Amino acid sequence: MIPGVTKSNSGIDEISWNILGQTYVPKQKSENSMAWHATLPKGTFVPPHIHPTQDEFIYVLEGRFDLLLNGVETYAEPGDLIRMPMNIPHGIFNKTDSTLKCLFWVAPTGKLFDLFWALHNLGPEPNPADVVAVSAKHEVDFLPPEEE
Repeated sequence: MIPGVTKSNSGIDEISWNILGQTYVPKQKSENSMAWHATLPKGTFVPPHIHPTQDEFIYVLEGRFDLLLNGVETYAEPGDLIRMPMNIPHGIFNKTDSTLKCLFWVAPTGKLFDLFWALHNLGPEPNPADVVAVSAKHEVDFLPPEEE
């Protein structure tokens, strides 16, 4: 990792990914960790999934996060830190009428940087089966939908 400052209005190499309708801007990447700024428009979400090789964190900057964490529904607001240890199922949701902004990071980085490129390249409205298959190849396992 190169020491320095990643300015608020930019990311690594001016990268900006569209991931499931959300905007992810990578801020830092090394073998040990990766951080990205995320903007989640109203109604967007990431279905429940597991990172078998990474701990994941979200620091909420703006808005209210609804989440499913290890089978329990909860929420986080600005200034809150969400901790999602590896192998713990979690899903994140913007159920509000406003945009959410937050800082995510994972440790270690694993294959997540490459996963975000792969998901971005699937286009703005990817086939869910493709998202699940690509994610599984990059150490992120989506859970099957709950039966009603």
